Amino acid sequence: MLKEERQAFIIHQINLHNKVLSSDLSVQLNVSEDTIRRDLNELAESGQVLKVYGGALSKSFHYPFQENNVYAKEAKKEIASKAISLIQSGMTILVGGGTSMIELARLMPKDIQCTFFAISPLVALELAEKENLEVILLGGHLSRNTNIVSGSQVINALSEIKVDLCLLGTNSLSVEEGITDSDWEVVQIKKAMIKCSKKLGVLSIVEKLNSNQKMRVAPLRDINYLITDLDPSHPSLKEFRNQVTVI
Repeated sequence: MLKEERQAFIIHQINLHNKVLSSDLSVQLNVSEDTIRRDLNELAESGQVLKVYGGALSKSFHYPFQENNVYAKEAKKEIASKAISLIQSGMTILVGGGTSMIELARLMPKDIQCTFFAISPLVALELAEKENLEVILLGGHLSRNTNIVSGSQVINALSEIKVDLCLLGTNSLSVEEGITDSDWEVVQIKKAMIKCSKKLGVLSIVEKLNSNQKMRVAPLRDINYLITDLDPSHPSLKEFRNQVTVI
């Protein structure tokens, strides 16, 4: 594989999953980690990705307010709009982080009055712009890589609440493995979020479907609603429709 092809693959994986690890890319591309590190350094120097210890981050994930950096922005807006159809006045909602959640916060209508618990300061700030919403930001250690709070403090707080609906973005989702992720702390937070929720909705662009990461968050059967940018009747969603409500 040529360097240009290899780097194009890396960029696509970063845009898709927000974060990549050098060790994973080395296996996927069958090259040394030194080669991957050189590729990531070049991509970082050209401003296409953000280099971090052990891998790299998507610029849209790290700087979500910069519109030109957001990957699949129109698809995420469509998904956010669909997700809002699940929200009714009087509900208590728990939301994760990421660009899809920011789009949801921006699109929330003024005629719905409800309470949001948020683990992302960026999402909370967008929600707080709407006077009809009560917003509670859960505290904890703020991760510079993911822009969400993590650690025992937020997990303890989540154990003390019960919400009507949890809305989560996802790193990867498949029929076989369900929701998976590559970040241990993110996995623990998402598990705690699901546990305190009566119903779970997962927001995912179609490119993230049928992919898996190292660590499982929850099996597919735990998901009540899958919200994608495809028509719910699309053939590629057939296996998901057998187990969850696809929107």
